[in-house]
Amino acid sequence: MNTQPTLRFCTHADTLRLGAPEGRTAPRLCALVAAISWVIAPAVVAAPMPEDDRHAPTKMDAIEVTASPLRSSVEELSDPVSVLAGEELDERKSSTLGETVSGLPGVQSSNFGSGVGRPIIRGLEGARVAILAGGLSTQDVSTMSQDHASTVEPFLADQIEVLKGPATLLYGSGAIGGAVNIVDGRIAETTLDAPFSGRAEVRHDSVSDGRTGMFRIDAGSERLALHADAVSRRNDDYQVPGDGRQANSFLATDAGSIGGSWLGDWGFFGLALSRYQDRYGNPGEPGDAASGEPGVFLEIQQNRMEGKGAIEDPFAGARKLRLSFAGTTYEHLEFQGEEVGTRFTKDAREGRIELTHDTLAHWNGAIGVQAVNSEFAAIGEEAFVPRTRTRAYGLFLVEQRQWEGLQLDLGARVDSVRSDPAQAAGRSFNPLSLSAGAIVEIDEHWDLVVNLDHAERAPVEEELFANGPHVATAAFEIGDARLREEVANQVELGWHFHGAGLEAKAAAYYNRFDDFIYLRDTGQSVGEGEAALPVRQWSQLDARFRGLEGEATFELADNATGNWKVRVFGDAVRATLKGAGNVPRLAPGRFGSELRWASEAWRASLSVCRNAKQDKVAESETPTKGYTLINVSAAYHFDVGDYGWELFLEGRNLSDQQARVHTSFLKDRVVLPGRAISLGVRVFF
Repeated sequence: MNTQPTLRFCTHADTLRLGAPEGRTAPRLCALVAAISWVIAPAVVAAPMPEDDRHAPTKMDAIEVTASPLRSSVEELSDPVSVLAGEELDERKSSTLGETVSGLPGVQSSNFGSGVGRPIIRGLEGARVAILAGGLSTQDVSTMSQDHASTVEPFLADQIEVLKGPATLLYGSGAIGGAVNIVDGRIAETTLDAPFSGRAEVRHDSVSDGRTGMFRIDAGSERLALHADAVSRRNDDYQVPGDGRQANSFLATDAGSIGGSWLGDWGFFGLALSRYQDRYGNPGEPGDAASGEPGVFLEIQQNRMEGKGAIEDPFAGARKLRLSFAGTTYEHLEFQGEEVGTRFTKDAREGRIELTHDTLAHWNGAIGVQAVNSEFAAIGEEAFVPRTRTRAYGLFLVEQRQWEGLQLDLGARVDSVRSDPAQAAGRSFNPLSLSAGAIVEIDEHWDLVVNLDHAERAPVEEELFANGPHVATAAFEIGDARLREEVANQVELGWHFHGAGLEAKAAAYYNRFDDFIYLRDTGQSVGEGEAALPVRQWSQLDARFRGLEGEATFELADNATGNWKVRVFGDAVRATLKGAGNVPRLAPGRFGSELRWASEAWRASLSVCRNAKQDKVAESETPTKGYTLINVSAAYHFDVGDYGWELFLEGRNLSDQQARVHTSFLKDRVVLPGRAISLGVRVFF
């Protein structure tokens, strides 16, 4: 069993105030990282190397990316992709998907309390970032409002794949900003490594008196694989910096599944049934305990049936035929005390077929089709979007060719999207996506990566047909049924360096949006007094996004003292609307580093992460101060018979910083949790 740990240390280049009195500054954290490395390096480098190099780092770049039809590794893809798996994923897992992946360069998280956090990729979120489970959409309503949770559970993931930049080529117009794919292993595609295996974990955190437990079991034979998993989480209102708690920030989650696969030389076929239940408070509407006014809370329930299969060498010229399908039934209730204020429902069916062909004139590739049919409805006080039926069909082609020192990737996709609201005229769209990417090997250490993307997105239900009060965003939203397709043209340049003691990546991108869809503050309001709501209109303007991101990992030593690494990373994005200033609620820049250490049984971590202030704001939007989060962790691994045990301790926000997430509609009323200590145990068998 691999016990390679990860130790994170995150900094900002600016001078930071780490809880110091006004007028005093903490040392520059970059200098602190350098000082720590300078002190440690002589000792660890001088130590002799053991004969058994059991602490060699896990090569995450070699992991197969299932979101790629050709099942390439990260290093073999010209598209910008990051993967979390193994112990690195264990260390980053949180109650929301956004928080779990937010440490990756170019990726941050939205925030609406403990229960809600969607990924933000290069400044884009919501309907522009697809959330997938096994390559198929989760089919929830999390894109419709910031207070709606996504129905995926990070604690049950085997692997999380983040596609940065337009992913419309593979997943349609809803992925114009990127995609996050959860690989859960509920349907086995190959024979299991052991007849019976699994894992379990329990943990407790101090900041919310949080209790989380999970298990996973896989069992079977050469031809049969069975799977079961479950997670249960209970968090009370969390503590905020200083004294007090964030009212109505509780969270209760239960999720689980059973699945089975039939395997053979011919391929595989499997089915899985899953259920997701979530209950969480909306901290933006905490009520008033003194007057007996209850807070608003939400309950989500989704049932999902999923199938996957593949046939090896189905006919001449074909290498593999893959198929997948899913049917989901979703219900979401919003309560004001005991009364249901609004009921959201969504029934959806989705299917996908991919055919990988044999090498043809030196080209390898795949062709695929995808179909989605869904019906959404909202009933009650917050029914600001009418009942809408959406049907989408897509056809895509990806091809790859390699020469000595050069790889070329080409792709195209065309979709047909139709949205039909109740008692109103429908709209049809035909988005087209084109992509070209190249990896140029400069020498044995340096690679240059170039990507050109043209992507189009069809407007979604709320952008087209909204008309009513949206309590979560404290606004009266109005859609525009005349909206045109949103078009993005992006160019990206990337550099990769691979050396004996250094791995580094950097990228610069420029994305020109034509008819960018955004929620514009009209300056008008409806209602009177405290009940008045600002009117916001879904509108279109051209926009420009430009950004930088990068990371580098330095291996200080790998010897008798353990495995020592320092990782630095940073990202920043700037986005403006033509003639109308800044794009609203844009994620601020970050800069950081990580120090990692592992011995045979122990691992420990120290981390500091800085988010810069955000003062590049839109009209009627307030700026947000920067903040610094300090984290530590320690873990001890030991084996008892066939069982591997791991005891772990984590500390987050140790300086008890007050942190407000700029992308959140609640940033002026809701802060992130204060100082938190978590402890737990994992067992592998």
